Amino acid sequence: MRDLDLTTLRLFVAVCETGNMARAGEQANIVGSAISKRLAQLENQLGTPLLIRKRHGVVPTVAGQTVLEHARAMLDGAARIERDMASHNAGAHGQVRVFASVSTMTEFMANDVAAFLKMPSHRTIQVDLEERLSPDVVAGVRDGMASIGVCWDAVDLGVLQSLPYCSDHLCVVVPESHPLTGRRSVRFGETLDYEHVSLPINSALQLMYQRAAARVGRTLVHRIVVSNFEVALHVIAADLAIGLIPKEVAARSTASRGLCMVPLDEPWAERRFVMCMRDEKALSPAAQKLVEHLAQTGRRRSVPA
Repeated sequence: MRDLDLTTLRLFVAVCETGNMARAGEQANIVGSAISKRLAQLENQLGTPLLIRKRHGVVPTVAGQTVLEHARAMLDGAARIERDMASHNAGAHGQVRVFASVSTMTEFMANDVAAFLKMPSHRTIQVDLEERLSPDVVAGVRDGMASIGVCWDAVDLGVLQSLPYCSDHLCVVVPESHPLTGRRSVRFGETLDYEHVSLPINSALQLMYQRAAARVGRTLVHRIVVSNFEVALHVIAADLAIGLIPKEVAARSTASRGLCMVPLDEPWAERRFVMCMRDEKALSPAAQKLVEHLAQTGRRRSVPA
């Protein structure tokens, strides 16, 4: 098979997104007939129809949906190369792409990376920091989309290497008027009498909660699903639900929001986070410096004051 042409793939994506070759042509400043010819050549090259022609436009076939997904990834990769080289030419001599889980982004990563970049010796380093769910962090590093991943160590890392980073402690956050307020601790099963605010159901944390609920023969009831802990705290403050939140996050605003933290009495309440990579020795010098900084910062944080 000949190499796939990025211009053709870009046009294919545009056609799928607009559902119309003429509109895609207007966006790309190319006539619809030229797009049609290119896409016919792409179908011939791949050996399968990619589009279904309808009266008022086109839709991708099942094979077309698969190509669309890969095309978007390839175009995104090409855009990243262009952006990284532009940064390099502008003086950023080291680029490091990091995928981090929601928890670590909220609690530690942003501040730790900012401290790293403020060091004079790192002024020519650029860090691209993106928030992902823990399973997506692992997949991104495995597939080469990021040099470093930071995620919960309960996630299956597969063949990836890992180093310790930091840890947090889950607690139950409730409004001051809630029946659990004032308890010295609470078991997870006791929280299942109440509706929860939850992170996305495919996140590692929510999957663990569902398994823990199943072990005690109960079901975790989601009142509302949110994208991060900060929004979860707003929901709890509105007395819509309770939530399991890292105390490192909740402690910053519970008093001002009229919330209470109750320690969670479970062996899994302490979560450990790791940095993962395909091969530590193969990391770029900039990525190695960042890993060393994060490891040192994590060790200092774990030492009791």
